[in-house]
This record gives sequence, C-alpha cells and structure tokens, in this order.
Amino acid sequence: MAADLIACLPGDGIGPEVLEQAVRVLGQLPIDAKVVQLPFGGAAIDEHGDPLPAQTLAACREARAVLLGAVGGPRWDGSAVRPEAGLLGLRKELDVYANLRPATRGAIDLLIVRELVGGLYFGARGVREDGTVFDTLEYHPTEIERVVRRGFELAASRRGSLVSVDKANVLDTSRLWRRIVETVAPEFPQVELRHALVDSFAMELVSSPERIDVAVSENMFGDILSDVAAAVTGGLGVAASASLGDRGPGIFEPVHGSAPDIAGTGRANPTAMLRSVALMLEHSFGRSDLAAQVTAAVESALVTHPTPDLGGTATTATFGDAVLSSLAGQPAGKEDAWTPALN
Repeated sequence: MAADLIACLPGDGIGPEVLEQAVRVLGQLPIDAKVVQLPFGGAAIDEHGDPLPAQTLAACREARAVLLGAVGGPRWDGSAVRPEAGLLGLRKELDVYANLRPATRGAIDLLIVRELVGGLYFGARGVREDGTVFDTLEYHPTEIERVVRRGFELAASRRGSLVSVDKANVLDTSRLWRRIVETVAPEFPQVELRHALVDSFAMELVSSPERIDVAVSENMFGDILSDVAAAVTGGLGVAASASLGDRGPGIFEPVHGSAPDIAGTGRANPTAMLRSVALMLEHSFGRSDLAAQVTAAVESALVTHPTPDLGGTATTATFGDAVLSSLAGQPAGKEDAWTPALN
C-alpha cells in the first residue's frame, strides 16, 4: 500500500464541487500525500462504460485512503448499469465492513456503526416467472461478529455505552445478530450493552438522541438510522462518514447524495466532505491533531459563512475560503450567524 496516495473519486452532481474544497484543504495541511483524481460513478459510465473502472479500483487498492464525492442522478435512471453499482462494488472490493457515521450538535454526540458489505444490499435478488421480485437478507456469523466487535471497541474508547439495534421480534437474521452480540459482550465488561428494536430506536433518535453513545446495526437499518441522526443534528449536508476494514484503505465520504438539482450553482455545502477529511486524517493517517484543526475550522465556517441549506448565502467556494483562512489563522470575515435547526 502506497503510504502517500489519496485516491479522490469526484463522482457525479455536486461531488466534484465538494471534493474540490477537500483537495484545497489537503493542500494546506502538513501531510506528505499525493492526491490523484479518478473516474467513478455515472461520470465513469459515460467515459468508460463502467461505474468502477479497473484503473480506478487498482488505484484505490494501493491508496492510503479514498475520498469520495457522490454518485448517481436521474440521468442514469433506467440504465443497464447504475452509478450506485460502483459504490457497492468498491465497498465490497475493499471490504470496508464498518461504516462510522458520527452525529454531533450541542449535547448530542453519538456514533452509528453500520455493517456495510452484507445484508439485503448484497443478497441474491431477481424476478420470478410469476412477476414476483425478491431481495435476500442474509448474514454469516463472522460478518456480524467483526462489526459488532468494532462497535464495542469504539464504545469503550468513548463513553462506554453501546446499543445494538435489530428486529429480533420478527427476523431470524436479527435473532442471530442478537446472539452474536451477547457472545462478544463479555470481552468488553467496561461497556454497558442494551438491545433495541429498530422502530423504537428510531423514535429514541428523534426524541432523546443525547442519551445515545454508540449504536451498531446491520446494513439497511444502519443506512436509515444514520440519516435520521443526520437530520436531528443539522441535515445531510453536514453529515460525514468513514468506512473501515481490518486492512487496506478506508473510504471517506459525505452522507448526502449527488444533489443534481443544485450541481453547478455553487450552493452545495462542503461541510460533510470536509468533516470526512477530518475522519480520514484521524483513521488513515493517525493525525488526530490535524483532524481536530480541520474540524475546528469547519465549525468556525459554519458560524461565519453558512451555506443556503443552513439559511445563509455563502457559496461552496466561499465556505472553503473561510475554512482555509481559519486553518491559516487569518480572519475570514463574517456572514449571518447560524444555529443548526432540526430538519
């Protein structure tokens, strides 16, 4: 693995715009890393007929980390190959099974750990002769065990509380999930464990998110719950993620989609992308000091230069300018102050 390579995948819609701000920030940080931009998603389908071209995958495998903008859009709806297939393929190829989605705002400081390379999104699917369409949800015990253990480890490093989210009153896969959690729990006596059904936990996320430290869940449940957590703490525009395995590069990307309706208008909020950079610095480069600097600069820009989705007027580039000025220790001016609102 080349220690100095960051593979950047701009993708589609606003992906290239927010990734541009990430590259600008990386250029100002004292890390010895080469940034390489590669085709991915719908843009790669247009250029190469494949959302995950062989050269892109090869570069990602050799990279220290992967920064990803966004994929998809109505332009490719109904096409034989969809941009999202590239994203699922990349996750599977790099075996980044643990998707970390932090959500913070005021007294809220929670982390959702989502299993990322198994479950319903990767099960057998198809159409039967009678017109029935099916998708298969299945998990092997080892797939559950490794992400659950990651959840316990993260809870032990934070406030020592873990909630395992499932649907064990209905699904056999969830009953297996719960059994595996109980098997791993004795290895972490310092972590307080509780179980929650996904529907009741969704209500808890909305009504009392400040109670939650770390939650671990299977792929589809985690996908949905992490978006709920993002809405509670300011919206998808500020929600970052890190997808990690046991070896090789992690994938760091904003939670939001490609937002083709605002692509090219300068209205995209790069906060989630820049917070993903901070996660990359922490997890792939071991530079928690730089991660803290980037995070502080982004928090400052959120107050002084809010983007339109947050009630302000700052453009994508202007927000990036404010972050760069903060990193350089220079005043960035001030626009309308912003207080995150519930979506």
